[in-house]
Amino acid sequence: MRTTPRAARRAAALAAGTALATLLAASPAGADAELPVVTARSESAPLFDDEAGQNSDADDPAIWRNPADPGRSLVMATAKEGGLRVYDLGARLVQSIAAPKPPSADDAPGRYNNVDLVTGLRTSSGRADVAVVSDRGNDRLRIYRIDASRPGAPLTDITDPAAAPVFSADQSEINDQRTAYGLGTWKDKASGRTYALVSQRERTRLALLELVPAANGKVGYRKVRTLDLPSSFRLPNGTTWTPCLEPGELPQVEGMVVDPATGTLYAGQEDIGIWRLRADLTGRPVLIDRTKEYGVPGTYDEETEECTPGADPGYGGEHLSADVEGLTLFEERDGDGYLLASSQGDNTFALYDREIGDANEYEGGFKVGAASSTLDSVEECDGAAILNAPLGSRYPRGLLVVQDGEETPGVEDRTATGFKFVDLGAVVDAADM
Repeated sequence: MRTTPRAARRAAALAAGTALATLLAASPAGADAELPVVTARSESAPLFDDEAGQNSDADDPAIWRNPADPGRSLVMATAKEGGLRVYDLGARLVQSIAAPKPPSADDAPGRYNNVDLVTGLRTSSGRADVAVVSDRGNDRLRIYRIDASRPGAPLTDITDPAAAPVFSADQSEINDQRTAYGLGTWKDKASGRTYALVSQRERTRLALLELVPAANGKVGYRKVRTLDLPSSFRLPNGTTWTPCLEPGELPQVEGMVVDPATGTLYAGQEDIGIWRLRADLTGRPVLIDRTKEYGVPGTYDEETEECTPGADPGYGGEHLSADVEGLTLFEERDGDGYLLASSQGDNTFALYDREIGDANEYEGGFKVGAASSTLDSVEECDGAAILNAPLGSRYPRGLLVVQDGEETPGVEDRTATGFKFVDLGAVVDAADM
């Protein structure tokens, strides 16, 4: 987001941009006039990334459908160091869960990055719907039982206390924060087992973790395997390209979603594009689309902590402006549907055919514009979630929830973010889905 060094470097690079800026202006997805615009119906109260706001920074949402009363469904959303928030369908706060405190004053605090849901997870005390969260600060997963009979506090932490770090060997490595980052859940139809796919911050590694029952209704996890995506790429002109990042960083993945019908994982490598691969992390990943910045060389300046782009060789895609974020699925009962990706760099959303047989072809896109002076547009979107099912009278055709990286009207000297609730039916009509 704009408060991170990476986003600051990118903003400066685009401002200085020359050839790259020309490319963005000319691309179909970058031209606002060629994309339909929808507006949000409601939004959460702003979260503030400062001490007064508990260092809260909106990131990633997930939508839980209440099967007994769809109109009382819930949205779970991460707030990084601010923990986890639960909202009703009117975007009103229902529950706020603090991230864990650091083991000591010198250690990293809990920081909730991404969230996804599992329905009917097997536990030692019976089946349960759960929210699974990546705790970047502690390099762990956190699991919360969803209980609609507790309207004021529907989430209860059922994480196994013995759960180990995902990527780190000890607290020292955890403090380096190359930790659990992006997250997507998957229930394997063949085996009935349930998994979380987790990415590693500032690395290209993905891990497959099986969720397993523990004593007293708790849930833990075990690592099955890992897979490393590429960090450098051979270009058609015979040169090798690596995206410009801070020294020691590799191009990370955050946005992830699994198509349950096919067991296919879609992973957004932020500076690179969207990968398609088997959710069990076997087989060969396929890059289905590239960012516009793909192949553009850059020079990192240690004083400014910014990258200056070089001449664009023309190998990038047309629809995604880095970072690639917020992958989610629009599922239809007949197997059709779309993969949605947040094109963070130009504040648009791209849609791809869900069917692998059609090579996940690009199908169009849209923007979320301002509904009024107070219900503003969406910028620099980090996370998104779609539920294509009736949700009572408020959202009879389903719901899209997106993170807004520039919540306005803002407060002077305070970084504000939030979540926008968009009528999915309006998106379907506008984007001709």
